[in-house]
Amino acid sequence: MSPEFLTQPFLLLLPFLVLLLSIKLVFFSNTRLVKLPPCPWKLPFIGNLHQLGLLPHQSLHKLSKKHGPLMLLKLGQVPTLVVSSSQIAKEILKTHDLNFANRPILRAAEILLYGSSSMGFSPYGEHWRNMKKVCMINFLSMKKVQSFHATRKEEVAHLMDKIASHASSNPLEPLNMSQVLYFFTSDMLCKAILGKFSREEDRNKLFHEMIKENVRLLNGFNLVDYFPSLGWLNSLLDLDKRTKRNFSKWDAVLNQIFQERGMIDEEVKDDGFMDILLSLQKNPYVDFSFTDDQIKALLVDMFVAGTETTYIVLGWSLAELIKNPEIMKKLRNEIRNLTHGKSMVQEEDISEMNYLKAFIKEILRLHPPTPMLLPRESIEGCQIEGYEIPRKTRVIINYWAIARDPRIWDSPEEFKPDRFISNDIDFKGQNYEFIPFGAGRRICPGMHFAVSTMEVALANLIYRFDWKFFQIVDGEEIDMTEGTGLTMKMKQNLYLIPKSWM
Repeated sequence: MSPEFLTQPFLLLLPFLVLLLSIKLVFFSNTRLVKLPPCPWKLPFIGNLHQLGLLPHQSLHKLSKKHGPLMLLKLGQVPTLVVSSSQIAKEILKTHDLNFANRPILRAAEILLYGSSSMGFSPYGEHWRNMKKVCMINFLSMKKVQSFHATRKEEVAHLMDKIASHASSNPLEPLNMSQVLYFFTSDMLCKAILGKFSREEDRNKLFHEMIKENVRLLNGFNLVDYFPSLGWLNSLLDLDKRTKRNFSKWDAVLNQIFQERGMIDEEVKDDGFMDILLSLQKNPYVDFSFTDDQIKALLVDMFVAGTETTYIVLGWSLAELIKNPEIMKKLRNEIRNLTHGKSMVQEEDISEMNYLKAFIKEILRLHPPTPMLLPRESIEGCQIEGYEIPRKTRVIINYWAIARDPRIWDSPEEFKPDRFISNDIDFKGQNYEFIPFGAGRRICPGMHFAVSTMEVALANLIYRFDWKFFQIVDGEEIDMTEGTGLTMKMKQNLYLIPKSWM
């Protein structure tokens, strides 16, 4: 074969090869010009996943001390922006709020929440806006939250009676307050959502079990969330079996409630949120509509989010009071002095309890129920602090780290409610150093509902009872270790001995 024959095809391909080389050179030169946020050293394939640990908010806080308050991690195949300062959080949640208003698609939420069609996990868009509008008008606005006054009073009274009965019949026996508070917050949500029909035999117990399982599943590791290209393994190995099983339980219970509601005369129905949603669904004058599945997704979302947030805060509150007797004394004196011998603390009494409000703020600072908030996702590429942030980048706001920033907080690791006395800082989303409920468009809409329940429940727990820690051995102290997962409950159940004060 002649040399001329070998060179002829090469000459024909030469322009094409030059074009490819030019494109490659342009591409690599452009990528070099793109300034991405710093990233810790990562492993092949899994990226930085191995650095998350069992307590991701703490692990990421340690990484941020070394690599800065803005890091771009690779969690498996997913680029993930980690924010650990209030200044950058403000850029994300205010300056670029619209661009970061989306939620990433998470496998457990896809299954448990009917294709992520709930308010908390749905993508940003018209459906989410309609859901938020309905919820704020009919359930979560300040005015509507105040209208649940009687429901809160009834459930708190039921909680007090349960504890008083235990204190009377078993004065030296410890009470599992983690469990008691969990049942209280779950029952409170059931009553507000389902109305007077919520106390069906064994139904609340089933709700308790399903809510706990949802939390475990949403907090757990799911392969496809970090390795989307390996989604086929979920089907092959049936990795979603447990999630689908709990979804089936929710669907069956909610379908039964839907059927029961359909058989009840309109005049017998009450103002439970579920009845309101079903009436709106049938209203021809409403300019949008929800399917049954979308209503169910919204209800499941509210059951889980409302229960988890409130019971976690109440648990940490009692633990900190036992650990800090001087703070307990100060709070108890305020509550008992302002309640003036009533049988219960009323909500109107709480407006004057400044130390109680400061105490709850400090709990939300040091022990936030959701230490990293819910993840967001960039809709388009943008620039933050001079760094390029690619589109579809997952975003984690590490509020736990922000709330411990020594540049903002004096003695950040100490529990000091007095820091919020005569301090205008609030959790409503305007002070980015204090955002336990988030900020911007995706701020937690249940904030007022949760805080109202926390305040009246905690005030009555302190007013009605004196509390003692159950020590198995002399000198033992309360275990303040955080539990694993994305929500920050206490690792160990809290056992206390209540003594009736009245």
